[in-house]
Amino acid sequence: MSALIIFGLLLVLMLTGMPISISLGLTVLTFLFTMTDVPIEAVALKLFTGIEKFEIMAIPFFILAGNFLTHGGVARRMIKFASSMVGHWHGGLGLAGVLACALFAAVSGSSPATVVAIGSILLPAMVKQGFPNSFGAGVITTSGALGILIPPSIVMVMYSVATNTSVGQLFMAGVIPGLMLAGFLGFTTWWRARKFGYPRLAKASLAQRLQAFRESIWGLLLIVVVIGGIYTGIFTPTEAAAMSAVYAFIVAVFVYKDLTLKQVPKVLLDSASMSAMLLYIITNAVLFSFLMTSEGIPQAMASWLIDAGLGPVAFLLAVNVILLLAGNVMEPSSIVLIFAPILFPVATALGIDPVHFGILIVVNMEVGMCHPPVGLNLYVASGITKMGITELTVAVWPWLLTMLAFLALVTYVPVISLWLPRTLGMM
Repeated sequence: MSALIIFGLLLVLMLTGMPISISLGLTVLTFLFTMTDVPIEAVALKLFTGIEKFEIMAIPFFILAGNFLTHGGVARRMIKFASSMVGHWHGGLGLAGVLACALFAAVSGSSPATVVAIGSILLPAMVKQGFPNSFGAGVITTSGALGILIPPSIVMVMYSVATNTSVGQLFMAGVIPGLMLAGFLGFTTWWRARKFGYPRLAKASLAQRLQAFRESIWGLLLIVVVIGGIYTGIFTPTEAAAMSAVYAFIVAVFVYKDLTLKQVPKVLLDSASMSAMLLYIITNAVLFSFLMTSEGIPQAMASWLIDAGLGPVAFLLAVNVILLLAGNVMEPSSIVLIFAPILFPVATALGIDPVHFGILIVVNMEVGMCHPPVGLNLYVASGITKMGITELTVAVWPWLLTMLAFLALVTYVPVISLWLPRTLGMM
């Protein structure tokens, strides 16, 4: 009964058009103060202790690093490097877009940031070369979702906060699935380009490739700094986030000189604004999780599912359906922070590895970002392409089907996620 009241109240508030973060907070406060004896001091204490976690500090730093890179010309150089490597294949610029998104994802941690950085440069170039607007939009909208699967990933940090799973293990677990999904999306791009006879670039010479690599090396080195630093134990994922922000600042301002010192305050302000929004969502989601736990809802759900005889296969299928449905009405941060604490105890009780479960959730979030009505990537791509959401939805379907096939693969073949962290001795 408590669960029905809580979720019913949350749904009603969300249907009024109220932001999810405020809906979460109001649901918690209304239930606590009308149906329980929890003192107001406990709520205030939980607000502070809930976000008093070292891992959460990584979020504003990764956002700041991504903003420096987006404004600092790194994306343009990565596109040039990607084009020199794969531009001569069918759908050359489209394939370059997939590769550039994968490279930028490895330094930004954010999916919409990847779409903006790569899409705003590549999409006009694709249209100019003769690609249909819908083809370019489909490629960039879905490939941009790699931003939250290829580490570093802000969504992985949020899953870690919600479930106390190691961020370092999650980051390493995301490498192979991220590269595989990039390959799947690249194959879909190549196949459609070949089928419809879309243009391709002239093959770049070795000298041109080396030149493009030299120009993009400072951006590519950030991948080594973050992933290499975490793996070797030089610094934690949170310290890696701080390092990446400092490194991105130096590269954008002093190495590439695409960002002036006068523009830095605006980048800082934009990053602070985005960080505050995410931290506000986290705070209210932590309160919501506290309410659910205090009412015993996750534990009751775990017992009910296990008593019902739901095995790992059926449970994972149910999780995918729930998360894909949630992706229709909510954005990834809220979904992870609300559903992870509820589903996690059931997953562990059924013997599902927490890291594998985390990657499964992240891939679900990727799919959710690419379909209406709340797909963030769709809205970002719509702003760049000037296409309507309905038109964009039709444009992304071949790549979206590819992502759903990949989701099924990741769900039932855990070794894809777990092989690398286990091989590196992190698990």
